[in-house]
Amino acid sequence: MGQIERVQAIAGTANFKQLPEKFIRPAHERSENTKPLEGVSVPVISLSESHDILVKEIYNACSEWGFFLLKDHGKSPDLIEKLWKVGIEFFNQPQEEKEKYANDPSTVNQQIWPQTPSSYREVTEEYNKELLKVTETVLELLSEGLGLEGKVLKSRVGGDKIELEMKINMYPPCPQPELALGVEPHTDMSALTFLVPNDVPGLQVWKDDYWIAVDYLPNALFVHIGDQIEVLSNGKYKSVLHRSTVNKERTRMSWAVFCAPPHNAMIGPLPELLDEKNPAKYSTKTFAEFRHRKFNKLPQ
Repeated sequence: MGQIERVQAIAGTANFKQLPEKFIRPAHERSENTKPLEGVSVPVISLSESHDILVKEIYNACSEWGFFLLKDHGKSPDLIEKLWKVGIEFFNQPQEEKEKYANDPSTVNQQIWPQTPSSYREVTEEYNKELLKVTETVLELLSEGLGLEGKVLKSRVGGDKIELEMKINMYPPCPQPELALGVEPHTDMSALTFLVPNDVPGLQVWKDDYWIAVDYLPNALFVHIGDQIEVLSNGKYKSVLHRSTVNKERTRMSWAVFCAPPHNAMIGPLPELLDEKNPAKYSTKTFAEFRHRKFNKLPQ
């Protein structure tokens, strides 16, 4: 099997002045034809607010947007900076070294870790450990927003067996950004996704038939509601449709952690939310079956 042609490798060549045809998006998807709505900002929520206010603000953000920026979350800026550093060091390696780990993201339970930089595993494990605390807090607030006990959603997405999977995205400068996308529009199949970007903008979320550009907020966590929370909430919370654009001059990077149930977890609308007026909108199936259907573009 031949080596997959990576955009990072192409971008490193001196003659990268025109985008290869394979990376040009269809006209209806191009950022030049689907420009974001101006003057609209995504929700920003501070964990320093009182508990009751947090429940209300997160419910509103996740039912209307499926997305919010979380600040004052207790994660050290130094730790986030370490995360950036090891990610950049990893991407600065030769292409053949990076290929060993392409499309095989590290998780906290996985023994395949990049050997370079040497601190990659230590920093990633420390970050994931800290992020688990935020995950529990957000799941508790989401549960209470639905009128449930705080531990309900955590227990339904695997409890202490919830899995974290990190993916580092790197989008090099693009000579024709108007013709391309970093990532095509999609929702995440996770329960929650926590994203830390560098200061190059590019993330856009879909709301009310418009794309909304997400501005960079230093040290904030970008929180996405994923498909599993939408299903469990029976649609009360929205799995956010989002995409990423590219920049002509600067490299954009993002560190995404996907919080997902174990593969054998049964995911369906919570019975506590169902009655005659609110029937189930989604079928119940294992997370493994959901993944299989989503990857293969089969009906859920």
